[in-house]
Amino acid sequence: MAETAPTAESTAGGESAEKVVVAGTTVDHLTETYQAHYRSLLGLAALLLDDTASCEDVVQEAFIRVHSARNRVRDRDKTLAYLRQTVVNLSRSALRRRILGLKLLSKPMPDMASAEEGAYDQLERDDLIKAMRGLQRRQREVLVLRYFADMTESQVAETLGVSLGSVKAYGSRGIAALRVAMEAAQS
Repeated sequence: MAETAPTAESTAGGESAEKVVVAGTTVDHLTETYQAHYRSLLGLAALLLDDTASCEDVVQEAFIRVHSARNRVRDRDKTLAYLRQTVVNLSRSALRRRILGLKLLSKPMPDMASAEEGAYDQLERDDLIKAMRGLQRRQREVLVLRYFADMTESQVAETLGVSLGSVKAYGSRGIAALRVAMEAAQS
C-alpha cells in the first residue's frame, strides 16, 4: 500500500485544504525488490534473449528506469509487476535492434574497386586521354562520337558531314594508332 502524507495548502479564502501526496516506491523498497527478485528477472530475460550479457543489461536497465520513475508507481506492491513489464519491453527492443542489424548486414556490399584499382584505372584513363590527343582531329572526332557518344557509323557520318566509308577509315586508323600509343605508354 502506498504511503500518503497529508499536507496543508492555503486557498484564496485563507482556508486550509488537505492534499494527499503519494509517496511511490522508495529507494529502500526498490533495493529490497532488487535483492529478492534480481535472479527471477534475469531468468525472464533469459527466456526472451539468448546471451547472458544482454539479459544482465536488460535487467539493470529495467531497475534504472523503475528507479527514475519510482514516484509514478502508486502501489508499492506493483513494483515487481512494473519491473517485469519493463524487462519484457526492453527485451523486445533488444530483439528488434538485432533483427534490424541482421537485415542491414545481410545485404551484400556493392562491388567496389580497391584504392589500387582506382589508381590504376585513373592512370589508364590519363594514358587514353593523352593518346587520344595525339590522334588526327578527324580520327579523334570519329572515335569519340562512335564509342563515347555511342553513335552508329551512319549517325557519325551525318554529324561530321562525311561519307560512311570515311567514318570507317578514320575509325580503323584511329583505333590502330590508339593501340600503338597505349602499348607504348604501358611499356
